[in-house]
Amino acid sequence: MDVRLMSCTIAVAVVVAAMPVHAQTYPTKTIRLVVPLAPGGPSDILARTMAAKLTESLKQTVVVDNRPGAGGTLGADIVAKSAADGYTMLLMGVSTLTINASMYPKLPYDTLRDFTAISVLAGAPYLLVVHPSLPVKSLKELVALAKARPNELNYASGGAGTGPHLAMEVLKDKLHMKIEHIPYKGAGPAMNDLIAGHVQVLMVNMIAGLPMVKAGRMRAIGQSGAKRSPGAPDIPTFAEGGATGYDSTGQHGMWFPAGVPRDVLVRVNQEVVKALHTKDVSERLAAEGAEVVGNTPEDAQAIVRRDVAQWAAVIRKLGLKPN
Repeated sequence: MDVRLMSCTIAVAVVVAAMPVHAQTYPTKTIRLVVPLAPGGPSDILARTMAAKLTESLKQTVVVDNRPGAGGTLGADIVAKSAADGYTMLLMGVSTLTINASMYPKLPYDTLRDFTAISVLAGAPYLLVVHPSLPVKSLKELVALAKARPNELNYASGGAGTGPHLAMEVLKDKLHMKIEHIPYKGAGPAMNDLIAGHVQVLMVNMIAGLPMVKAGRMRAIGQSGAKRSPGAPDIPTFAEGGATGYDSTGQHGMWFPAGVPRDVLVRVNQEVVKALHTKDVSERLAAEGAEVVGNTPEDAQAIVRRDVAQWAAVIRKLGLKPN
């Protein structure tokens, strides 16, 4: 054999041998994608979309596992305590994960230490919606009704400590509304009860809520972004309704348990970002008022650190506790 050819062959063999075994084989079995909220909400909708895309690209089945309870902390804890081998992932609202770090004083995991961010997927405003029978068609009319009937109206959210819960509490504080909170185990059950007329008001991520608004089953009276979403240009912002300076967006992300191999993290991040930018996914999210993010693990983790600090300040100011 030619000496140069032999040298190249040896070099390639050394490089291949030096590569981690998991880099050459991952994935070899079913992957579990834990959603810590009930079916029907934005986290569940995004999870089923991503599971289908990752099943296709990774050549292994990705199964969505809904584990609702305690504002998302039960499902998050399952992932935090899972093996860091790339076969268990978490998908939930970034705000829910970061709010819970301060909302629940004795979490069974450390939000910043026990998870490795994969990517922030997409962001969408929150919608404030009412049952069609409620005699309000704007945020100002809701404020007036709540003032006339203090503590008689109820609003639902996908759970104590979720993004919509805090978004509504901030809005109540700004506008001095007295409306009682009723937490559910996810946006899906909360929307079902609003549609059935068991609660009058709901704060919900636009991804889950906009289809029901378009179907006429709920009436939207405001959205939380700084400007009107292209997916819902006819719905005014909270600032337009009198809550000056209000700007809040609900993002969703994916995480591994801390300590997952770097090559596995990079591989999954690449597939997630690629899936988000496929035409069918990006167009569907845009139609539901969401904007694709798809960032690096480092950028996603920086967002988590920032939001933990920001929400801690809000929770202290409002004196909020899980209920």
